[in-house]
Amino acid sequence: MSLLRKTSGRECVKILCNKFGFTAVRQTGSHIILKKQTPEGTIGTVVPNHNELKLGTLKSVLKLGKVEEEEFAEYQ
Repeated sequence: MSLLRKTSGRECVKILCNKFGFTAVRQTGSHIILKKQTPEGTIGTVVPNHNELKLGTLKSVLKLGKVEEEEFAEYQ
C-alpha cells in the first residue's frame, strides 16, 4: 500500500519547493515546471495544477523529480 495521499497540484508544488529545493521556472497552461540544480546537473519535473492529483500522476511527478515517495509522504 502506498504511503502517498491524493493532494492538489498547488500543495505538491509547495512541498517540492519548500522541502526539496525546487524552484518554479514557468507555467504553461495548467502545468507548472519545476527545476533544481544538483552537482550531477539539472533535475526537472512538471506538476499539473489540478485540484486533486491522482496517485499515479503524483508518483510520476516524484519519479521525474527523483524524489522518494517515502520522503514526500512525510510532508503531506
